[in-house]
Parts: sequence; structure tokens; C-alpha cells
Amino acid sequence: MEHFTNLLHTLWSFFVVLSSIVFIHEFGHYIVAKLCGVRIVAFSIGFGKEIFGWNDRSGTRWKFSLLPLGGYVKMYGDASAASTADEDALENMPLEERKYTFHYKPLPKKMAIVVAGPVSNFLLTITVFTYFILTTGLPSADPVVGEIMPDTPAAESGLKPGDRILKINEDVVTSFNDIPYLVSTNLGTPVTLLVKRDNAEQEITLTPKEVESDDGLGNKVKHPVIGIKSQDIKYQDVGLANAVGESTRRTYLICASTMKVLGQMITGQRSAAALKGPVGIAQLSGQATGKDFHTVLWLIALLSANLGLVNLFPIPLLDGGHLAYYVAEALRGRPLAQKVQEYGFKLGFVMLTMLMAFTLINDIAKFL
Repeated sequence: MEHFTNLLHTLWSFFVVLSSIVFIHEFGHYIVAKLCGVRIVAFSIGFGKEIFGWNDRSGTRWKFSLLPLGGYVKMYGDASAASTADEDALENMPLEERKYTFHYKPLPKKMAIVVAGPVSNFLLTITVFTYFILTTGLPSADPVVGEIMPDTPAAESGLKPGDRILKINEDVVTSFNDIPYLVSTNLGTPVTLLVKRDNAEQEITLTPKEVESDDGLGNKVKHPVIGIKSQDIKYQDVGLANAVGESTRRTYLICASTMKVLGQMITGQRSAAALKGPVGIAQLSGQATGKDFHTVLWLIALLSANLGLVNLFPIPLLDGGHLAYYVAEALRGRPLAQKVQEYGFKLGFVMLTMLMAFTLINDIAKFL
């Protein structure tokens, strides 16, 4: 009975967390499409058969569907949830009706509608981080070494308490919190620290060491460290503008780290076994909801930033694929041939299906 209860908790948590992120993403598409004069046929959380829904005054069908692994906004003139054009319907559509379709909108409006989804995800992450900073204060610690941990790269390199770290490789360090971000994607390669000691600058080279620790949700994760602790961390009350600025910077760092990790996986430098699919995300969702509200918000912010980033990849079926088509159209002065677009969507479907299958196998293998 306990296992069944835990399973229900995990499934419900997964639905709530993922649906929140998907809703924000699709609402971005929806609201910008409405502002551009596009008629919306359906707004769905999930794919497949409708479970329940309702129609609003404008005729849009708002619904929850059977497979809760995403969502879509179907616009007037679309043939499917992927926003492919219904060529027959558009060809036979009266001219006065075409102005309400996505496909007859000017190119800048179509691009704005497409990019609105990922942008909404980034804005959600920034909003959550801003809330954290405004309610708890901004952690403030100068990038000064407070303590050297024994048997670590820092101890072996000659770093000393009181050293101020100015740069890691070519990246400027402005606060102590920058340091873990800047070494988080290191794979056992040397890094050069520019430090200031006794009013003189010097370079120290060391190789971060991979250690295993708890991720805060009960999972063991490996990550590189150099082996230093900060001086006392203080929490400063900051205004809205500073909170939004810092939240935007943190969102950028998350996306930059994700891109670097994916690049390492593609080039074979890093194992792709760490990729999480639906089962892995469901597990994290269940663990987060078992903690507290702030932990759930943190997970939503992290997943939202990654969803926004991945959706910008130039893969047909994703928003980035649509944008790539529109960029090509802008450069050529005319759309790509319909057959080319169709083949692209088929290729994108295959790629995404293979990725989903790979991450699902990854998730299941961790339980075996």
C-alpha cells in the first residue's frame, strides 16, 4: 500500500510541476498570438485524447489531455498540434478569414509568436529567483577564500585564506557564488585562477576534483570542487531592479552551463547517462513536493529555464525549428518548399522520439 501511495504522490507531483511549466510556455504563445490577431482553436495541457475541457467566449477549447508530457496551442489554420499548415483548408478559406490564421501573418509576427513560449519560460525562472531574493535577501560574499579544505586541489595548489579570486580562466569572478558555477562543468582539466594576495596579483593553476554529495533531495550527485569555503555570507536587502538583474544573470548561468554540458555529451567528453527523461523528472518532482514549497519553486525554475533553452534548438517540431524556417524565409525572400518543411518535421519527430526513448531507458536503468 505504501508503494502505491508513493507512486500516486510521484505521479501527481510530476503532473503539477510539468503542467505549471508547460502552461507558462504555451500561454506565452497564446497571449502573443492573440495580440497579433490570431484565432486560437485549442489550448491543451497534454497530448492525445481529451480528458476534460471547456470553451471560452472566443471559441477556444481549453483542455487537459491524456498524455501529460507537454502541451500545445492550436491556431486557426493549423493541421496539427505541431502548427503545421492545413494547406487544403487555407487554400479554400475566404480571404477575410485568412487574416485570423497564423500562417498568413507577417513574418515578424510569426517569429514573435514562436519565440514567446521559450521567453515565457525564462521569465518564469527570473520571476521565481526574484521572489527568493526579495524574500530572503541577496547572498553576499566577496570572492575571498575563507577556509582551505584539507586534501583538496586548493590545498595542494598553495591557495591561502584571504586570497581574492579575480578570474577563473577568462571569466571574471564578482562574488563567491560565481565560483561553483564556473567550475561546475569542469571534467578534470586544469583551470587558472587569477588571485590577489597582499596587493599583488598572481596565477595559480589547479585541477578541480570530482566529489559526490547530496543534491538536497536525497540523491547522490557528482560535481567538481576546488576545496574552498567562503568567509561569512551575509544576506542583503535589495530593490526590485537589483533582484531582477541578479535573477537574470543566474538564469543565464544555468543556460550556459546546460549548453556546455550538452556539448560535452555530444563530443563524448561526458557520459549522457545523466540525462533525465519523464521518469527522472517525475522522481525529482516527488522528492521536491515532499520537502517544501520553496523546493518545488526552485525545481520549477530550473526545469523552466532548461525547457526554454531546449525549445530554442533548431530542431523541426520545436520552436527553434520553426524559427530556423522563418530565418531561412527572411534570407531567401520566400518560404522553404513545402516538401522540405515536411521532411524536416518528420526528421524532427524521429530525433525527438529517439531522445525520449534514450532518456527513458536511462531513467529505467537507474532503478535496475
